Amino acid sequence: MSAHDAQGSYDVVIVGGGHNGLVAATYLARAGRSVLVLERLDRTGGAAVSTRPFAGTDARLSRYSYLVSLLPPKIVQELGLDVRLRTRTVSSYTPAVRDGRHTGLLVGGGPERTREAFARLTGSDREWRAWQRFYAMTGRVARRVFPTLTEPLPGRAELRRRVDDEEAWRMLFEEPVGVAVEDFFADDLVRGVVLTDALIGTFADAHDPALPQNRCFLYHVIGGGTGDWDVPVGGMGALTDALADAARAAGARLLTGHEAVRVDADGLSAEVTYRTADGEGTVGARHVLVNASPQVLAELTGQEPPEPAEGAQLKVNMLLSRLPRLRDTSVDPREAFAGTFHIAEGYRALAAAHAQAAAGDLPAAPPSEIYCHSLTDPTILGPELIERGCHTLTLFGLHTPARLFARDNDAVREELLKATLAQLDAHLAEPLADCLATDAEGRPCIEAKTPLDLERDLGLPGGNIFHRALSWPYAQEGTGRWGVETRHANVLLCGAGAVRGGGVSGVPGHNAAMAVLEGTRRQDG
Repeated sequence: MSAHDAQGSYDVVIVGGGHNGLVAATYLARAGRSVLVLERLDRTGGAAVSTRPFAGTDARLSRYSYLVSLLPPKIVQELGLDVRLRTRTVSSYTPAVRDGRHTGLLVGGGPERTREAFARLTGSDREWRAWQRFYAMTGRVARRVFPTLTEPLPGRAELRRRVDDEEAWRMLFEEPVGVAVEDFFADDLVRGVVLTDALIGTFADAHDPALPQNRCFLYHVIGGGTGDWDVPVGGMGALTDALADAARAAGARLLTGHEAVRVDADGLSAEVTYRTADGEGTVGARHVLVNASPQVLAELTGQEPPEPAEGAQLKVNMLLSRLPRLRDTSVDPREAFAGTFHIAEGYRALAAAHAQAAAGDLPAAPPSEIYCHSLTDPTILGPELIERGCHTLTLFGLHTPARLFARDNDAVREELLKATLAQLDAHLAEPLADCLATDAEGRPCIEAKTPLDLERDLGLPGGNIFHRALSWPYAQEGTGRWGVETRHANVLLCGAGAVRGGGVSGVPGHNAAMAVLEGTRRQDG
């Protein structure tokens, strides 16, 4: 498209066509506003896309974002999205070696089966009863907090009143979550399984006094009011494709290959300068929504950027010719890999890995978790792959901050991948390498992405999947009414770096749209 394709003026220009930008575009276009979306890449969807990364193989993987929990059903319903989310039959499996015997903890298949799994691992029902009490508590908090995400930001006191459980408030909002984990649970492996929700994409210790681990934990257990993490049928790209279709159907204009490079705003009107392969252009707007990181927002508006973010994860995508057999023969691999398969994530192991990475070293036993999308949703595989018994595996590694890759991203990536897979192989009856499918050129179907890779490919600052440290879901000084406001009255942040951002939720997009509509109603009234 030429640099003149976006000439003119719109009610709203949205910078970035990720899922939050598409949510905002659809709401605003349906409300009768003229909307233009400018996307730098050659496709919309941002990190929530499906791709075929392995040459000549018909496997459509959720390459970056891969599970859905925080997307409110309200948004799906109000936008009429043709999206299906499928619940996983198994919550998690964690292999272990006890008394020289390969065993593990399978959480799923109903309460009685899960109780038996706890008793078999730990020798009693104590941890199972603690598990029930703990997640009953988080469930109560989830049911009270989750609906507030699409409302104007409550104050801290108001959210505390809505939670209406002083013990839960103290454990989740005031003291390090490691205290609650240690108070509730005694078994090291069980403690580790619980703690992982506080560490995904967040480089923190269980007892960090600044509580980044608590904020991460909260967002991982409140989704949908249940804390369930569901599989998007058709892959993550099915969700963002549905959003793009809904935005277009509502009248929004989506232009790819258009990179916004400057936003000039005076609070009443704005001008967005963008660049294409053919040159530069400008477009006017009453409001600008930035579906990008706070760093990009600062660059666009000429402000001092915030403290840099730092990602802390390894993302690995694989296509297997078959699921590997396990050393724990009491569990079917089709169940073990259907939920979250925890590797090297005992409580002490997680603390050791954090300490090693904080000291500048790769963890000796890198913690990670795996799941198999195709067990829950085989539609992402072509018929020939299904017939051959192929499956996908997604691995998400923890405690690998971007700083570790600065000296040599390629070399450290390979070193970390090898060490991570060695931790998995310790619990397999056959090496994972023997189960990898090969692509059309005979190469193993495996790719790994470090934080620096995500920064390069997607523009994520420091490779941080949340754009910056997650925020508490209540108002603080400077957060504004909806948590999307900036120092310019008509420029809003609708990306993951907004208050209550992070994850595939659409919440910042919804809230930015509501802020625009609320403000224009006041002006028009």
